Formats: sequence, C-alpha cells, structure tokens
Amino acid sequence: MINLKSPEQIVLYRETGKIAAEILSILKDQVKVGADTYSIAKFAEELIINKYHAIPSSIGQYDFKFALNSSINNVICHGVPSKEDILKEGDIINLDLTVKKHGFIADTSRMYKVGKTSPEAERLCKITHECLWKGIEQVKPGNTVGDIGYAIQRHATRNDFTVVREYCGHGIGQKMHEDPQIAHYGTQGKGQVLQKGMTFTIEPMINQGSRQIAHLADDWTVVTKDGKLSAQWEHTILVTEKGYEILTLREEESQDFAKWF
Repeated sequence: MINLKSPEQIVLYRETGKIAAEILSILKDQVKVGADTYSIAKFAEELIINKYHAIPSSIGQYDFKFALNSSINNVICHGVPSKEDILKEGDIINLDLTVKKHGFIADTSRMYKVGKTSPEAERLCKITHECLWKGIEQVKPGNTVGDIGYAIQRHATRNDFTVVREYCGHGIGQKMHEDPQIAHYGTQGKGQVLQKGMTFTIEPMINQGSRQIAHLADDWTVVTKDGKLSAQWEHTILVTEKGYEILTLREEESQDFAKWF
C-alpha cells in the first residue's frame, strides 16, 4: 500500500530531512586519514541524539547496532562500522544514515574521499552522483518508477559502469521500508505510477566493474564480486504537484550540484 503524505505531515518531514542532511555535511570533517569507522558512527549517533534530539533509526533495524553504514572502496552497501576499519589515503567511503523525528524517517547517503583519490575513483563517484540526479529528474506525478530506473541505468552504462540490481530504493515515511520499491534499472513507462504525496528513496549503487555482488561472513556487508570499486548516493524524495522536492538536500548541493566533495 502506498502511504501518501498530507501537507501537515510534509511540514514535519522537511524538518527530519534537514537534520539528516546537516549531519552528512558535518561528518565531512570526521572522514580523514587514520579515522576508524566505529568512531565516525558513534560521533553521528551522539549528534543525532544530543544535538538534534532525534532517533538514530538504523539502530535496531534487523538487529543493526550503529547509526550509519560505512562502505569503503569495494563495499557496495551495508558496511558495518569497526575500530579495525581505519581510513587510508586514497579511500572512498559511503556513509549512509537514517534519522527519525516527528514520527518520520529520513534516509540519505553520500560519498567522501580520504585525502587524494585516484582519477578513476573520482570519476566513479561523479558519475554515480549524476545517476542519482538523472533519476530524481524523472520524479513527477504520472511518471513511473521505470522512468527513474531507466534514466539511472542509461547514464551508468553510457559511462561504462554497471548498476547493482539486488538492492533498490524504497518507499519511506513512518516506517523505514514502505511501498513502492525503486529499482535503479528499468523500462520507461513501466511499473508503479508516481503520485503527489509519495515519499521514497533513490539510492543508486554503481560498480566500476561487474554488477555481480558477494556477501561477507558478517551477513551484512555486500561487496563487488570482482573486488573493484563501488559508489552510492541517496536522497529521500517527495513527489509534489508538478515534480519533486528533495527532503534531504544538503546546503552544498543547493549551492552547486557539481560540488560533491
């Protein structure tokens, strides 16, 4: 069932989205050579609880214990923070967090670079960010989830990258996972028709090599099967009367969409 959000609910949801966006921007200073992902996750948890008086809603989701996922280099998604995961020069990392306040959950992620990264890594992150925007641009009443997926897949493959198919965006609101599912590949005009008041995430996972995945023994972490790099960006989106609103838009994005670091 699709849970359409009322104007009154959207007012509250905007506040939640703004908190999640601000935290991702603040975390930029924590991503540096020598930092460990456990400390970054605990820092985010403290921010959510003590500064914003909100709930780190990923804690307790399917027994997950942290306020965010930390996915480094060839980790596609669901990386588990650890004191042993120490960032080094040239790494790329995705931090994916959820925040709950006013009864609504905002879900967002972004890529960060650690020191000087390779041109190949930077290109992957740039194209993946563009894939996110290509998908967002398809959001308006009357379009379909297939339109979103097609736009993402087309941009990725045109740039010689592949799209992970096992994981997708999802409806979100008072629950973390609602209808509909938002695949990052698809056919124009196919699938669920978008309606005003829908809220969902778009979160393309784009690989440098094969789209094939593998799972680590922790039953959480998903990696590229060929060991090559992967990148992901994510926003929580509202379908408006004529288009879309990005509930988790960060200030640096509103100033310059191309400025991703």
